[in-house]
Amino acid sequence: MSFDHRLPGVLAVAAAAALTTSTAQAREAPTGAADRVLRVYSNNIENLVRNNADGSCTRISGPDHLTSMLVDDNGRTGTADVRAPDLLIVQQVRGTGQATAYADQLSAKFGYPAGTYKAIVAWDDPEAWGASHKCSQQALGDLKKKQTNGIVYNTRTLSLAAGDVSKYWSAGWLKPGTSYRGGAGCTLYKPPSNDDGTTNAHKWKRTSAVAARFTIKETGTKVFAATMHLPEQNGANACAGAGTTGIANSGIHLGADATSLLNASTIRVVGIDANRTNIAATTLSGFGLTGHGAKATSGSRKIDYLFAKGTVQPSSIDHTVSGTKSNHLALYAFIAF
Repeated sequence: MSFDHRLPGVLAVAAAAALTTSTAQAREAPTGAADRVLRVYSNNIENLVRNNADGSCTRISGPDHLTSMLVDDNGRTGTADVRAPDLLIVQQVRGTGQATAYADQLSAKFGYPAGTYKAIVAWDDPEAWGASHKCSQQALGDLKKKQTNGIVYNTRTLSLAAGDVSKYWSAGWLKPGTSYRGGAGCTLYKPPSNDDGTTNAHKWKRTSAVAARFTIKETGTKVFAATMHLPEQNGANACAGAGTTGIANSGIHLGADATSLLNASTIRVVGIDANRTNIAATTLSGFGLTGHGAKATSGSRKIDYLFAKGTVQPSSIDHTVSGTKSNHLALYAFIAF
């Protein structure tokens, strides 16, 4: 499998502009066997626009969101012991532009040059869809109209070969008005089976998944990471594609290219906004992965999941960051290597 930069759905992006940071924030990433820990986070960042209960929306800056999400080894945010993350698995970004800016802001937060963190997105610049996106301020709703998924990685600790990025793969869904029949009515959520009408014509791009296989520079260890965002309809009827309910009836599936990359990796992480509750921690055990974090992540519902294969450090906060500045709480796993 080769990585083709012409593919519309997969793009590795280098940062372009340097951002400033305080001396207090500038910390070197630890090196050597004493701190061989891969720091992984997963969050639906909601285009950095948070929906409020009264119908208004609040725009969140990248640095504020990062500060609210990143934790030290004791699960605390905002301390001097918060280390630079290695992988951020994110859902619902506007495309390359926002992902690159977010990666730059993360570089600046730790005093690194712009471009230290890079981003992979499923769609470079997805078309807009929808109307208000439940924001009473139209300008903020407009910021949520373009949606795709991405992975941000630390080039100080991880390398990425061109052929180690998968093509995107589509989520599945049950089109409204279709008989479920135990999954027999499910289909891939992409044209021509996606939402009808011009308003939602490109909504399916928000559910395009993407994965990559990284190499830990210090040890040569292979690391697989994937990001997924399943349609809202997955909550009522688990669908993962044509005639299938997905792995363990969860609506989750991995594309063929992604599965090949996963099988060739030692450490494996998958972050998902599944829009579905009660997905068991053992759902991806066939791939050697275990779910981490059991707390609700969206209001009273747990619909976000982080699965990992590797030696994951215990968490005093159940791998769930309660103060995340998003409508979804972040999940994290610190993995020894």
